[in-house]
Amino acid sequence: MAVPIIYNLRSIKARWATAIVAVAGIAGAVSVFVAMLGLAKGFQATLISSGSSDNAIVRQAGSTSEMVSLIMRDEADIISTAPGVARDSAGRPIVSAEAVVVISLPRRDTGTDANVQLRGVSEDAMQLRDSARVVAGRFFRAGTAELVVGTGVQRSIRGLQIGDRPKIGGREWQVVGVFDSGGSAFDSELWVDVEVVLPTFNRPLGVYQSMTVRLTSPEVFQNFKDALTADRRQKMTVERELDYYEKQSRMVATVIRSLGFLVAFVMGIGAVFGALNTMYSAVAARGREIATLRALGFRSGSIVASFVFESLVIAFIGGMIGCTGSLGVNGMSVSTINWQTFSHLAFAFRVTPALLAAGIAFALLMGFLGGLPPAIRATRLSVAAALREL
Repeated sequence: MAVPIIYNLRSIKARWATAIVAVAGIAGAVSVFVAMLGLAKGFQATLISSGSSDNAIVRQAGSTSEMVSLIMRDEADIISTAPGVARDSAGRPIVSAEAVVVISLPRRDTGTDANVQLRGVSEDAMQLRDSARVVAGRFFRAGTAELVVGTGVQRSIRGLQIGDRPKIGGREWQVVGVFDSGGSAFDSELWVDVEVVLPTFNRPLGVYQSMTVRLTSPEVFQNFKDALTADRRQKMTVERELDYYEKQSRMVATVIRSLGFLVAFVMGIGAVFGALNTMYSAVAARGREIATLRALGFRSGSIVASFVFESLVIAFIGGMIGCTGSLGVNGMSVSTINWQTFSHLAFAFRVTPALLAAGIAFALLMGFLGGLPPAIRATRLSVAAALREL
């Protein structure tokens, strides 16, 4: 005989008070699970969106990031003239020799120091980053102690309004503009002229850390890379900018995901026990009903399937509530330390449909684990003994 689905659906409605316990436990576990995955997704998306498929980044061979790389001026000249480099209307290569310094500035909320990334860039920096645009003030003038700040770092760090004169590296700078890069990691940076920032921090002129290059098209990347790696005058690591930032995001994103799985696992155990308690209580309270179903001809497999289905329905409701709760953090701005650069990085939770689907799947798993043992127990009840209680 078919699975008595209608019976179980009506049972949930009749015993809604006990089902709420399991629903609440599952909803809490799912909400935390999805939120933590959304946190990792947001961090990763922020870094990856910093890259462009039209750009390549060149670093010293063997360096894991631009923080530990050195590019000499003569090497920068070779990179600028490599095949595949795009040029502007005046025939100049669209490149940016860059240097990165981590500085300490006070946070708006606590006043304590936070590490902020100060990036020395060339005049073509804005042209290289398609998503970046000045939203207030203007871009800095070459050769001056002027800086522009990203929208993310301006929201979280004090003294970075237009007209402010923060003291950085022993000299006074003037904030002349604010730029927005569409939520990428650049929004958490300060940009200054690379030729000014080098002597400010006692670094030799013409010694950069990376070189970002606009290619004529993504298809010429391999030719560009081959030309540089084959040049015996230098040893370079050449990557697509997208690939570079994707690698930079892996460590922290993995840690956040692992923490999310751990917290969700612990909460999931509690939710499974809640489901077990609910379903065992349902089986104990419905012994005569189960016996009646079996006496009417319903097979053991149908009884098991019906009670597992009931548990899955409860879990699905909990999962939907948990996913709805997690949407409350979607887009919420937070900040953390980028462990690759040890600097402040602002980003937002990103709860995607795929993460919501994972949350529902997690809820159904908890429902299955919590519903199967009581369902099996239901089939082992003595029909005669249960019916004698009528």
